[in-house]
Amino acid sequence: MKQYVDSAEMQRQLYRKTLWIVVISQILGGAGLAAGVTVGALLAEDMFGDAIFAGIPTALFTLGSAGGAYAVGKISQKFGRRPGLSAGFFVGAAGAVGVILSAVADNLPMLLISLLFYGSGTATNLLARYAGTDLASAKQRGKAISIAMVSTTFGAFAGPNLVGAMGRFAESIGVPALAGPFILAAAVYFLASLVLFTFLRPDPLLVAQAAAVKKGQDDKSANKQAAELPVINSRGVFLGATVMVITQLVMVAVMTMTPVHMGHHGHSLGAVGMVISIHITAMYLPSLLTGILVDKVGRTAMAVAAGITLLSAGIVAAFAPGSSLPMLVLALALLGLGWNFGLISGTALIVDSTLPEARAKTQGTVDVLVALSGAAGGMLSGMVVAGFSYTVLSLAGGFLALLLIPVVVWSLGRNKPAAD
Repeated sequence: MKQYVDSAEMQRQLYRKTLWIVVISQILGGAGLAAGVTVGALLAEDMFGDAIFAGIPTALFTLGSAGGAYAVGKISQKFGRRPGLSAGFFVGAAGAVGVILSAVADNLPMLLISLLFYGSGTATNLLARYAGTDLASAKQRGKAISIAMVSTTFGAFAGPNLVGAMGRFAESIGVPALAGPFILAAAVYFLASLVLFTFLRPDPLLVAQAAAVKKGQDDKSANKQAAELPVINSRGVFLGATVMVITQLVMVAVMTMTPVHMGHHGHSLGAVGMVISIHITAMYLPSLLTGILVDKVGRTAMAVAAGITLLSAGIVAAFAPGSSLPMLVLALALLGLGWNFGLISGTALIVDSTLPEARAKTQGTVDVLVALSGAAGGMLSGMVVAGFSYTVLSLAGGFLALLLIPVVVWSLGRNKPAAD
């Protein structure tokens, strides 16, 4: 690894190689995460027998993703991205297998536990975006994040559209149709784990850490003040975390109950799969453009854009007739786009505000908060719809997203995060 630490050119080569490996893992991971998003609420409603419990799967696998994010962050900080990410995907695959077995046995406790483990795959899929930034310069970070995220589009679009086919396959082998997508999730999460464990060498985070130590030693000799810079800019981390937490909560809450809302208005499982696939495509496909905007226009400007876009999504979802498929498609597309703006701008702020020696641990901790906010959104969404309506849920989510604007205004009076 020493040759990479000493050579800027080799670091650039490793940066490009890492991006390719992350791209492959994100394509696979995208297909895996789509299973829970598309049919998780429907499976819970079927097994519990009441729509009020439809938000539980989303809450559980996002809660499980919180634990996964923390564990993957800790492992990555200590041992590198390779063992952390590959372990996270492997646990996610095991959870998907557990969901399948629980559906076959009609065992609710097993389902709930399995969904927690399945959430590790969701967390790992998101955390993988950071691997591409380890060796990126400050001006490349938005682009690096966006390349990782846009790759997820391919798997995430295919996953929901395979719901029907996987359901038929599941029934042919004696598994309930709604558990079919989890068969796909188990396979692709395992493959993602294998790809990362086999090919993510040398580890980009370990190279970045070693390079930072060498740079720090050089700085200490040349400039004592530069060598004493803090490893974490807490204000920048707070801003980035707040942006991601709010966008995640709003997105998960509205997304979770949309399949149930559509089911109550007579839409087919195929129509649900199409709407969710378009939603997930909007979450990831615009990433290349978003990354450029985050680097060129600025992190805070795109955070404001996230709030405005999510408000628009909430308004459209609230007032769209339940029978109108085009309006629901538009609402969920805007919901995904707003999340995209928030996640990329927030991620860039986190990377800007940390040095390599504390970066992976901080990223994991922030993603725990993001996952917990998603769990809260998923859990509360079913209760809000059962107690009030889908309209109330959508409007509440949209107006909650406007909190991003005062948070950004507050941040403009503070010091900008310092990039390494």
